[in-house]
Amino acid sequence: MNRIKNLAAVLVAGMTLLTAACSDSPGSGNAPDVAAAITVERPAGMEDATVTSESLTLTNVNTGIVSTFGSFSNVSVEPGLYDLRYEAQLTLANGAHALMHAARTSVTISEGAAPIVLEAYANIENDDLIIAEVFFTGTIQRSGNDYHGDDYIKLYNNTDHVIYADGITIFETKFTTTQKYEHTPDIMGEAMNVQALYTVPGSGTDHPVQPGEYFLIADTGIDHRVANPNSFDLRHADFEWYDVSTKPGNLDIDGPDVPNMDKWYCYTLSYWMLHNRGFKAFGIARIPVDCDTYLTEYKYHYDYTLVTVAGTFPMTADAYRLPNEWIVDVVNCSVQSLYAWNLCAPALDSGWTYCGTVDKDKTRFFHSVRRKLLRIADDGRVILKDTNNSTDDFNPGVVASEIELQGTAMDVDGTPCTQVTYDGVRPVKK
Repeated sequence: MNRIKNLAAVLVAGMTLLTAACSDSPGSGNAPDVAAAITVERPAGMEDATVTSESLTLTNVNTGIVSTFGSFSNVSVEPGLYDLRYEAQLTLANGAHALMHAARTSVTISEGAAPIVLEAYANIENDDLIIAEVFFTGTIQRSGNDYHGDDYIKLYNNTDHVIYADGITIFETKFTTTQKYEHTPDIMGEAMNVQALYTVPGSGTDHPVQPGEYFLIADTGIDHRVANPNSFDLRHADFEWYDVSTKPGNLDIDGPDVPNMDKWYCYTLSYWMLHNRGFKAFGIARIPVDCDTYLTEYKYHYDYTLVTVAGTFPMTADAYRLPNEWIVDVVNCSVQSLYAWNLCAPALDSGWTYCGTVDKDKTRFFHSVRRKLLRIADDGRVILKDTNNSTDDFNPGVVASEIELQGTAMDVDGTPCTQVTYDGVRPVKK
């Protein structure tokens, strides 16, 4: 996922329309197929680009049936609620190439429905760190009890030059990917709502990350095997996030071997850990204002409707807003059976990934989401996949990299991990 520039260009004059008049074709037989009118709005500057290939995917939200088309001709589906994804490879007038994306979720397709408009955006080459892995599930003790504190986020330098981690902020959303509700004001087109922010300190050149190197940010930078033999050692982490708890019964641990990040804000009065079922979106950002200015000027108050079995209730809540142009990378995480929506604009992340197929899935422990290997460069450097789509970019529910590297337990029985991979799937050749 790349830093978003000129996001507003998608909405301004100069857009080119690619209109698809979809026609009838045989369906699955449950209901007559219907045609739709789909319009793709190109970003400014790509009006004269030539489409060399394109793909339109419609996923029925209720049935899970996926229909993929190589063009906008002869497309028809059964009436229903759909998630739409569009991708196109373009050749620009100057001979350069670009990849264009568009997506919408929960779109009703029915006879006589209004035309569907997909607002496209183009990938912009990322010149910053990316999220390589999020280990949010944690491990389990041999007693069967959950263990907390060994979660982590691993960043990566996917470029060919040094990038400094100074000033990188990790964040978590307040909204969850498992419960969608209408809220006002809806700021998703311009910002994300967040409830935890921790920043790497430094003057700007204190923490270099070399090309092809990882930057490990831990919850607690200690040897977790002391408390839980099924866990692993995080004393080699580059930084940890630490909270001074106001709850005497819930105190955080300050790892003596790992420096602390600067805590800008967190909703909890005790200590923060990553949601261990992955109901959140996690990301990194570069915030161009100081902490006091941010906390004063970027508050987000919103109203929403809570729908429960007991009735419908008007609610209000507070968080902070993080402008999209400050955001470097985002990964939406969820659970397969509970996913409801993404928590950011499609230009930041048009997909999602997961650990566990159902809520509280016991198989999720010891697993993480890891960015896929794209290729190995001529100099041996690993190049990871980055298309702003976590569904395509991440391997879901794979053994965590620190477990592989340390050969520690990969299940509650303490079975040692004996394989090391690039991305949780492709083994590293010895």
